[in-house]
Amino acid sequence: MRVCVVGSGGREHALAHVLGRSCDVAVTPGNPGIPGATSAPAAEIDADLYVIGPEAPLVEGLADELRAAGRLVFGPGADGAQLEGSKAWMKELLVAAGVPTAGHGSFTEPDGAIAFLHTMGDLFVIKTDGLAAGKGVLVTEHRDEAEDAVRAYLSGEAFGDAGRRVVIEEGLTGPELSVLAVCDGRRAVPLAPAQDYKRIGEGDVGPNTGGMGAYSPVPVAGADVVDEVMDRAVLPTLAELQNRGIDYRGVLYAGLMLTPQGLRVLEYNVRFGDPEAQVVLPRLRSDLAGLLAAAAAGSLEETPEYGDDAAVAVVCASEGYPASPRTGDVITGIEGANHEEGVTVFCAGMGVGPVTAGGRVLTVTGQGSNLSSARERAYAGVAHIDWPGRYVRQDIALSAVEGEAAP
Repeated sequence: MRVCVVGSGGREHALAHVLGRSCDVAVTPGNPGIPGATSAPAAEIDADLYVIGPEAPLVEGLADELRAAGRLVFGPGADGAQLEGSKAWMKELLVAAGVPTAGHGSFTEPDGAIAFLHTMGDLFVIKTDGLAAGKGVLVTEHRDEAEDAVRAYLSGEAFGDAGRRVVIEEGLTGPELSVLAVCDGRRAVPLAPAQDYKRIGEGDVGPNTGGMGAYSPVPVAGADVVDEVMDRAVLPTLAELQNRGIDYRGVLYAGLMLTPQGLRVLEYNVRFGDPEAQVVLPRLRSDLAGLLAAAAAGSLEETPEYGDDAAVAVVCASEGYPASPRTGDVITGIEGANHEEGVTVFCAGMGVGPVTAGGRVLTVTGQGSNLSSARERAYAGVAHIDWPGRYVRQDIALSAVEGEAAP
């Protein structure tokens, strides 16, 4: 089978890496660190299956265009991609489907939004309605900061048109969890759960990013939790999409919080997470290409198989990320990292040289028999890699490893 992966980041490198176990893979546009990268557009690539990685081309309707040309595509059409393209629409659908989520309101003018803030508790969550590359979220305990964000978002100053509608949510507490489900329009099967780290700083401080690291499996998310996520969130959402005439074939990524009152869906994404893909996909023992092709064809039957191993991914970012990442710095050590046992380097914001060409430049994934071993290997790989201003969080999966070691 020949597979075309659309995208250029670490997620697409991970997809290509795992699909390459059984298939010939082309990646468009890719980047200099991804084998099989080509500048040819997806429509000009002859493939048996097309897997669309990022959210933007899904929202823009690339899956629809390829399907109209008779191609087999894994990725929702523009109608289903609204789940990520509009957080207000997503929230409305969750309510209609009876899926538990945070209390919320959506606003296009500041007076109503600020009045709503004054009805809330001591933790505020402000989100852009539109796409903001994973950065359009503010979580704060300070109402003044929340009000300033509302004004900056709605004016277009902070995120342009993506922020001209805002969704304000009640702040929730509890462990976060990512569950990615493969859907064929009617059925869905879960992949292994993961936990990611959104904040830039160690100890989960500072602004939100696209993700600074992840690990899988998640000790607090056993089979019972995954079953509950499927029964209370993913399957009702898929049914509501069907009710609206939306044939959703792709990944439905549930970002969740396990609160003292039970699970709550924080958001849905319509693609593989990044860096979650870099820990969930390498652990897969069954054939990824067959799974995605079956979902794309509407004939999903098999359940993904995982072993007992673990994976930890650490993102290496440029100085200044996420606000204004510096680019053009020479990268060293990738080959040395890849030679470490159990380590794979996935390339993202990288240009020819290799040099840094974005905020999140590389993801270093370590795999081992448990989270402790996987974490040790990931950071052993990171130790090889360097460039001026390289930044990594040193606490990825640390709390999970400490819990694993507890009596």
